[in-house]
Amino acid sequence: MSARGFVGLLRLDTHFPRPVGDVGNPNTFDFPVRARVVRGASAARVVRGDAAALLAPFIEAGRALAADGAVAIGTSCGFLGPFQRELAAALPVPFAASALLQLAWLAPLLPAGRRAGVITIDADALDARHLAAAGAAPDTPVVGLPRDGALARAVFGDAAHLDRERIRDEVIDAGLRLRACAPGLGAIVLECTNLPPYRDALARAVGVPVHDCNTLLRWLWAGAARPAPLEPSR
Repeated sequence: MSARGFVGLLRLDTHFPRPVGDVGNPNTFDFPVRARVVRGASAARVVRGDAAALLAPFIEAGRALAADGAVAIGTSCGFLGPFQRELAAALPVPFAASALLQLAWLAPLLPAGRRAGVITIDADALDARHLAAAGAAPDTPVVGLPRDGALARAVFGDAAHLDRERIRDEVIDAGLRLRACAPGLGAIVLECTNLPPYRDALARAVGVPVHDCNTLLRWLWAGAARPAPLEPSR
């Protein structure tokens, strides 16, 4: 029997390309996802600025998605993590602000002496607030991509083109740096929702499981999908 409903996605107001794997590409998912853009929520404002003033528009967009039939809601930016409690409390369906939520879930699952680390689009902008909001340990190792790198220029500059090979190399380099600075690395969580297209290359290079916004949304859908009504017996 098919399930009903869909996962809602609160999307930033951006226009750069979204290859398959990116949370903003509808072909990324094998379950129904519908996005709603929050106008004025640029990547620079959410990641490197003050996004608190956008809380009301995010709540409004989330409620609209729920009214349309969303059974759970996620976002297109892991830096919305500090607003997890406020948004979850204001919305009528389960809500996940950031892939970083998986850090706390992974902690008791990993072998003894192992821990999860983070790769983010901007390590200077990701601070203790983001880790605390996700329930993660304050000493969670975090490594960022280059602030002036190919992905950062594309995302913050709303570029019309992605240099996917260079971005892949940036992601792999970040993973290798994370493994080098975090002995006992047992898993990686990708904060940035634009990184999953490079997940497989990263996992091969570093040799540990990689979790991202897509694994989070799949988990949400698996539990929240509404079963279709039973067919009447004949």
